[in-house]
Amino acid sequence: MASKNTRINEMIRIREVRLIDEEGEQLGVMPTAEALSMAQEKGIDLVEVSPNANPPVCKLMDYGKYKFEMDKKNRDAKRKQKQTQLKEIRMQPKIEPHDLQFKTKHVKQFLAEGNKVKVTIRFRGRELAHTERGVMVLERVLDMLEDGFAVDRKPMMEGRFMSMILSPKPAKKA
Repeated sequence: MASKNTRINEMIRIREVRLIDEEGEQLGVMPTAEALSMAQEKGIDLVEVSPNANPPVCKLMDYGKYKFEMDKKNRDAKRKQKQTQLKEIRMQPKIEPHDLQFKTKHVKQFLAEGNKVKVTIRFRGRELAHTERGVMVLERVLDMLEDGFAVDRKPMMEGRFMSMILSPKPAKKA
């Protein structure tokens, strides 16, 4: 919807308004009653486009068309938003080199799609005494990724898990 609090025609109860005609020409500050009568003569609406200005700015236009254009802008803005997800890859501190490469390839794919990735190392039993091995695995993952990511959260222990969060580097706008 355009705006729930957009006032039109008789809903505008201010004494004076700054008026703009349908071509965008400024007609100056005038009483609201006079602006309203001009709108009725032309068969269009008096729409308050900037209520916070002093005096408020009103424009002579077709309100239905204005509302449609505002809805269209909102829909386009919503469509252009990208939802990022947090994907998780789990490993163990005693992971084999090929498995590490395979999982790192998935991390690269997730980052290329624009998602954040949480790389988690799960410690079981006595492995918890050697958390430095988990840090080494996470560092190897970073080395294998090369570039194109940013570390949002450095490796950190959470109970029996050590994790870090990576996000894709924002694309440079040319």
